Amino acid sequence: MADAATEKQGSSLTLVLMVASAAFGGTLQYGYNLAIMNAPTTFIQAFINETFQERWDLHLQEYQVTLVWTIIVSIFSLGGLAGALIAGPMTIRFGRKKCLLLNNIFLLSGALLALTSRAARSFEMIIVSRVLVGINAGVSMNVQPMYFGESAPKHLRGAVSLSSAVFTSFGVVLGQVVGLREILGSEPCWQYLLASNAIPGIIQLLTLPWFPESPRYLLIDRGDKEACLKALRRLRGCEVQTSELAEMQEEQAETLGVRPRRPWELFQDPSVRWQLISVMVVSSAMQLCGNDSIYFYASYVFKEAGISEDKIQYITIGTGSCEFTACIMCNLLIERKGRKFMLMGGFILMTLWAIVFTVALSFEHVISWMPYLSMACIFTYILSFGMGPAGVTGVLPTEIFNQTARPAAYMVAGSMMWINLFIVGMIFPFLVSGLSQYCFVPFGAICLLSALYVGLILPETKGKSLSAITREFNKLNFKDHKKNTTADANSQPQLVTASTRF
Repeated sequence: MADAATEKQGSSLTLVLMVASAAFGGTLQYGYNLAIMNAPTTFIQAFINETFQERWDLHLQEYQVTLVWTIIVSIFSLGGLAGALIAGPMTIRFGRKKCLLLNNIFLLSGALLALTSRAARSFEMIIVSRVLVGINAGVSMNVQPMYFGESAPKHLRGAVSLSSAVFTSFGVVLGQVVGLREILGSEPCWQYLLASNAIPGIIQLLTLPWFPESPRYLLIDRGDKEACLKALRRLRGCEVQTSELAEMQEEQAETLGVRPRRPWELFQDPSVRWQLISVMVVSSAMQLCGNDSIYFYASYVFKEAGISEDKIQYITIGTGSCEFTACIMCNLLIERKGRKFMLMGGFILMTLWAIVFTVALSFEHVISWMPYLSMACIFTYILSFGMGPAGVTGVLPTEIFNQTARPAAYMVAGSMMWINLFIVGMIFPFLVSGLSQYCFVPFGAICLLSALYVGLILPETKGKSLSAITREFNKLNFKDHKKNTTADANSQPQLVTASTRF
């Protein structure tokens, strides 16, 4: 009994350490690189202006500096899109673990460019750096959940998969802390702040090689049963259960000779039409709700809320802490309340806080305590996001698509997420300056529409098999076909009756 307990504890520790190693250099980078761009905003904008003056003796106007700055910030999203598109082929060729390790090439190259950009007097190097860091984040956001889902035991698969969102929000908090003026957020140190993302990558390079590759990849993709068994023994800390291996072998037999689906093939397949629409809607709404733009442009938002500049850097840490706390709560509640409840509830609450925030901004010059209500609305907005969309969105493709369609579904979902993050990142500063106190009205409208879609269309997936979920979606996918079939069936007795009368 003691040996069994030791083995079980050892297996849990191995899995926890593997998750920490992969996520610390993986999805943590997404949140970290969102957050670190806020602190050096004014310093990099001044650097851009100085560069133009030195090269071309040209003094940029404020809107021109803002445009270059938004390109630097938002180009991260285009890099993420490229990373999402190459993640699938990379995992097939190199495997899940090796893909995460190779992915650090993009990260370290980007960090080196950011570090030397100031000495080289080149803001273009910062732009290229952000593209490379975005590619790293795009690959991690797709590969890491796949690696976790294929390595964790069945009873821990949901919690382990959701840890990706927890580490993303932790990355936001970490980036905000490192970005404090007392650490690296000062004018002399902004280039070191931009390059500090190399440290989690180096930690991953030093630790992840000690952990095994995904057992499912080893068996199903490479056909190496011995390597699969060895990986399972290390991850479980005991002999492999016959039922778990049998499940993998059954999946191997089902996919034998069947190649993975291409993203464009999903658009042509009516049997997954509403699954694809649902993933696209929810992934787009995750960015169009404006939550991640708060991290990009927290200074703009809090200035609009009437908060003094010397307090903004400390308040932004609270925003990341809210999402981190909410993601942990979502991890604890999702198996009790269900995906649909958490997702729809999050969007409804975000709609409510967007309305209150708009009212607070409208009366901030009339009532003295309104700026504090505005600040509270931002916190509750982020908290609602973490409780719903942040935690649930990444789980959906796994639960509503089968094995052959899942990689393509993740590519589509990742593409929608990064494209919309780029769009919102580009227009957000202009929304704040153009709409002023009404800047969150568009986001509130998107949250309301998303809540309606989830409530009316998306089925609950908690505790259901893939076949049961597919049957629910087929009611929508083949709705017209069923109507035609019913009409034909109803007309048939009439024809028979007429013939008997004659």
